[in-house]
Amino acid sequence: MILSVVGARPNFVKMAPVVREISRRKLPHMLVHTGQHYSPEMSDVFFRDLDLQKPDMNLGAGSGSHASQTAEIMKAFEPVCAQAEPRIVIVAGDVNSTAACAWTAAKMQVPVAHIESGLRSFDRAMPEEINRVITDHLSSLLFATEPSARKNLLREGVDAAKIFDSGNTMIDSLIRGLEKALTRRAWERYGFREKSYALLTLHRPENVDRPSTLLELNRAVCQIASRIPVVFPIHPRTLQRIEVLGAEWSGVTLTEPLGYLDFLSLTAGSAFVMTDSGGLQEETSALAVPCITLRKNTERPVTLTQGTNRLCAVHEKKIIEQAFRILEEPRPVPTAIPLWDGGAAERIVSILEKFLAEGDSFGRA
Repeated sequence: MILSVVGARPNFVKMAPVVREISRRKLPHMLVHTGQHYSPEMSDVFFRDLDLQKPDMNLGAGSGSHASQTAEIMKAFEPVCAQAEPRIVIVAGDVNSTAACAWTAAKMQVPVAHIESGLRSFDRAMPEEINRVITDHLSSLLFATEPSARKNLLREGVDAAKIFDSGNTMIDSLIRGLEKALTRRAWERYGFREKSYALLTLHRPENVDRPSTLLELNRAVCQIASRIPVVFPIHPRTLQRIEVLGAEWSGVTLTEPLGYLDFLSLTAGSAFVMTDSGGLQEETSALAVPCITLRKNTERPVTLTQGTNRLCAVHEKKIIEQAFRILEEPRPVPTAIPLWDGGAAERIVSILEKFLAEGDSFGRA
């Protein structure tokens, strides 16, 4: 029995191709949703858009502080693991559900496979960085999306026999859904023309929890919106902070959270993206859409060297300069990033099958 875990919207995108491939091969499988993201617009719509099977179980963990949410997931996941007796637990990404279920499985002596292993921002102020490190060092199979990930894991002493260059399952989902997303022409519902608007997302605590930082971002974005319209799908947590802040977002179209296909449509149709998201750095690179990452670091350096991403710490003048420079430059030419080819899930499941077939002898010469 393979047990796969999802919990938040990035997990759904990363895990959907793997779950479909497991199903295609008719392997015994159970899908568990921790309930970390639980509202229809943050969960249900992703299952529909990604053609992801309904979970066999929902733990209903809900929201809360990092400690309380992680604890609730662990308490709920332990009996599920005990009853299902999986031979391996698959987790993806870096959210609390990822670390909580990896920790629980490892303590129960169940092997863990981590999709998107080895990414490092080297910034322990980011909760996701802590989740990445914990999960990687508890895992028996580590699937790396880019060369830096393998180097990071080896530097930390992870056995090379556990590390596999799999490619990126998030790009598997993008390639599969892109044609359908483009037919939606989501930009038209906001009165925009293709490539005539910018897309903004914000959710990281360092950007939205500090009023001074959020105000600086507000001023920069409004200045950019005086030259090109900006559409801003708002994460529920960010919306709370914006409402408290009370600042006007002149020239910015604020929208509710969007499903996967609508958001992919908006991303692909944009002139450029401004974000503090990790996955969006990868998606824009795959789409050859310029991206300004509103952070001082990134755990995805391949998007800087081979993709379309550029880092810009939160500084009003620098953000505006970067945005206006993009508008004056030629459109980027798509660059193929190694193994970001739509075949990551197939490679991952082939390794999982081999691991399950060989047992303790797996990886031995």
